[in-house]
Amino acid sequence: MAMLGCYSFPAHVGSQHPDVPIGLDIPTVLGSLREAGLAAAHARGADVDTDDRSGFAEAVAAARDADVTIAVVGDRAGLFGRGTSGEGCDAADLRLPGVQRELLEALLDTGRPVVVVLLTGRPYALGGIAERAAAVLQGFFPGQEGGPAIAEVLTGAVSPSGRLPVGIPRDPGGQPGTYLTAPLGQRSGVSNIDPTPLYPFGHGLGYTDFAWSGVEILGGAEEWPVDSAVEVAVTVTNTGERSGADVVQLYAHDPVAQVVRPVQRLVGFQRVALEPGASARVVLTVHADLLSFTGRAGHRIVEPGAVQLRVARSSGDVVAELDLVSVGAERRVGQDRELLATARVEAFEAVPV
Repeated sequence: MAMLGCYSFPAHVGSQHPDVPIGLDIPTVLGSLREAGLAAAHARGADVDTDDRSGFAEAVAAARDADVTIAVVGDRAGLFGRGTSGEGCDAADLRLPGVQRELLEALLDTGRPVVVVLLTGRPYALGGIAERAAAVLQGFFPGQEGGPAIAEVLTGAVSPSGRLPVGIPRDPGGQPGTYLTAPLGQRSGVSNIDPTPLYPFGHGLGYTDFAWSGVEILGGAEEWPVDSAVEVAVTVTNTGERSGADVVQLYAHDPVAQVVRPVQRLVGFQRVALEPGASARVVLTVHADLLSFTGRAGHRIVEPGAVQLRVARSSGDVVAELDLVSVGAERRVGQDRELLATARVEAFEAVPV
């Protein structure tokens, strides 16, 4: 139940029939690492949702003797109180369930490298933990083959390129938080609580490095008609020593509107895989429909005025801001509007590493 969500068949139906085998092989992270050839010792440490600390001493001793500790923590999927995450399994705050945070702190106090693997149904606050960890891998409920997939990432068999679909909070009470917030939902003098996430929406790392250059609006347009599209381009170069993939993200920012708007909103993205030293030109075509919102009259509209497109690695890591002016009469749009920018990848070329 650390791999499958609450609406998977074993959790939803199988839990009512404990005498019936699941009928599936669901490899654990431990078993998958051993299958990959790692000499991995094991200590239980703690259960997911109890205050039993009796396993701490064994786990700490094992960590002191290890080259690196892989600390797997998280949730148990369930329904209506039968788990720590799932329908009817709510949380009063975003601390890791049980004494799992205490276990992580004890492992980190050994001074040995600790990689934190989270198998969870929600994002948990990692402030004070992530800064001390050698690495953090957020797996959520990764499914039947989650164990082998995690082992491939941890051993370097694959270079990860996932990006967070939510923000990871810093503090247990620093919520609610979403990158889609209006200005007053960000850090401000209105509240003493800082909702800035530890890791923002769209964040992710891999085992190589990328450089971005040449961000521009093709054709040099400064005006954006309310019924047409613009093209935004950026060159991505793999400057590292191994293959990998990067994700170009494009956000729209509307500084002035007739109703309160999110500070920014993801309108397009493109994943691009590159060998070491290779470059690619990513072009995103953005229709003005993607600027639309529900106005004061209750209709979805594209409103003329200032607008900004942000080329970014995440919602918190903006590479370039492109200022435009949406021109024309206010335009009403319907259900046939464009919902996402289209993308193309062109002009591959090799450059020295």
